[in-house]
Amino acid sequence: MSLADDLPKSAIVTRAHASDWRAAIQLAGGALTASGATTAAYTDEMIAAVEKHGPYIVIAPGFALAHSRPSPAVLHTGLSWVALAEPVDFGSGTNDPVRLVVGLAALDHDSHIETMAALAGILSDEAVLSELIAAETAAEVHAILGRVP
Repeated sequence: MSLADDLPKSAIVTRAHASDWRAAIQLAGGALTASGATTAAYTDEMIAAVEKHGPYIVIAPGFALAHSRPSPAVLHTGLSWVALAEPVDFGSGTNDPVRLVVGLAALDHDSHIETMAALAGILSDEAVLSELIAAETAAEVHAILGRVP
C-alpha cells in the first residue's frame, strides 16, 4: 500500500503559512474537510485535544500528527498533509519547530493502523521526507508518495 492511496490531492497543502500551532492545525483540519473525510467540527476537536493534553501530537522533530478521537465529525478515515513555509512552535521542547503537519481522521481505533505504518516508513526516510517537505505542489507530493512503497 502507498500512502498516496489514502491521501487525495485535495487534502494536500504545500508552502502553507500559519501564524501559530492553532493555525497549522486549522490548515490540516480544513484539508480533511476539503477531502470529505470530516466536518469542520473535527478541526475544533483536534485543537481542543492539544489544549487539554499539550503538544503530544509533535511526535518527531519537525513533525506533528494532528488528530482527535473518533467522533461523529469523522465521515471516513482520511489524511491531510500540510507542509509549512515557515516552521511554527507547538510548545514541544525537543521536537519544535514543526514544519510538517499530517491530519488524521479515523472512524475507530483500528482502521488506520496500515496507514500509520506507511506514514512511519516515510518519516524514517530522511531523503524522502526532505523531498516531500520541499515539494511545491500537491501533485508533486502525491507523485513522491506514489513511488514510495
